Amino acid sequence: MTEAVMIFAAGFGTRMGDLTKTTPKPMIPVAGKPLIDHALDYVTGAGIDRVVVNTHYLANQLQDHLRPKGVLISHEADEILDSGGGLKAALPLLETAIPFTLNPDVLWLGPNPLDLLRQQWDPDRMDALLLCTPLERCHGRQGGGDFAQGHAGRITRPGDLVYGGAQIIRTDMVRDWPEPVFSLNQVWNRMSDAGRLHLAVYPGEWCDIGTPDGIPLAETLLEQPRV
Repeated sequence: MTEAVMIFAAGFGTRMGDLTKTTPKPMIPVAGKPLIDHALDYVTGAGIDRVVVNTHYLANQLQDHLRPKGVLISHEADEILDSGGGLKAALPLLETAIPFTLNPDVLWLGPNPLDLLRQQWDPDRMDALLLCTPLERCHGRQGGGDFAQGHAGRITRPGDLVYGGAQIIRTDMVRDWPEPVFSLNQVWNRMSDAGRLHLAVYPGEWCDIGTPDGIPLAETLLEQPRV
């Protein structure tokens, strides 16, 4: 089966304040390179060649940066389609029914998140596998956790595990969703009701870079030696 990654990069980045007035959030530099390039490092490290990035806000900057790298662009010209709608629109470019997805405004400090998801994916039991980190190993997180681990790895809500923006997901339900704009949370809820939504616990640390304060925090964490 073809492996492909969808990176969500269409948002306005409003939590970044003035930093995103003239720069899309995925192009904000952290430790000397744009956030989107940190996400692409995970993709390259996992040996995945097919990458699709959605764009909307200040799209030309992202597209000019990504196209020379061989990245495919799913441009949301009229409106942002949210996570579910963005994935649905990108399906023809992904060319697989079970892609990875990544958020570019986080850092994973430890094993490659895509490798870990690949190792724990079980298509017989799962429709989606979400990579989550315990709150005590999350940096820059504002608020509590998202999920708890239930029986046999199934997901329950709420809990002290933070969804970190990396997953593998079957797209049958996404493809057939009736609205063009929708959140993957709605898809996850249906998968959970069917007992097919699962999580994997990330063994390293995770950093949210959704606000300006997250940038120096992430850079400090990157400077620390990893065991």
